[in-house]
Amino acid sequence: MSIELEQRPALVVIDLQVGILNYPTAHPTEQIIANSAALAEAFRARGLPVVLVNVGGSAPGRTDRGKATGRVGGRSLPPETTELVPELNRQPSDITLTKRSLGAFLTTDLDAKLREAGVTQIVLTGISTTSGVESTARSAFDLGYHVAFVTDAMTDNLEAHNASIEYQFPKLGELGTTAEVLALLDAR
Repeated sequence: MSIELEQRPALVVIDLQVGILNYPTAHPTEQIIANSAALAEAFRARGLPVVLVNVGGSAPGRTDRGKATGRVGGRSLPPETTELVPELNRQPSDITLTKRSLGAFLTTDLDAKLREAGVTQIVLTGISTTSGVESTARSAFDLGYHVAFVTDAMTDNLEAHNASIEYQFPKLGELGTTAEVLALLDAR
């Protein structure tokens, strides 16, 4: 299914912050940042909402992985790692949120802010495809938002990224590229 934009979409950028950019990914983070920044500028230029989400810590749950490392859930990240990348050119009109969960809805007031702005669709970018992006998409879908994924503006490790794009995302929404979304915005 090709991507379509509704009358009132919002761009939601997940975890493009200083402390996450050093993780190994399938696609160069510089390109993910550049594509997300281009989309943010285009949304702003049309008066459409831009949501910039960072992660400030982990949720209180514990996994077997946490047991193995001795880390218990609910920890906070050092503030210098949570800063959004400057290329996003954060503006006063942007909605900025700090989450403490994988997805952007559970530990923030994102749903209320989007509904207040009349948003019916979210256009997702960010890192990582299988954690922050997919978790946000699942919640958005469950809350009744139409979901669009900008596949060249997100990354993860290659196998995980491809699995989400191929198997999970088509169940939750539409897939497209940065160029396709920009063309749709230009056609408005």
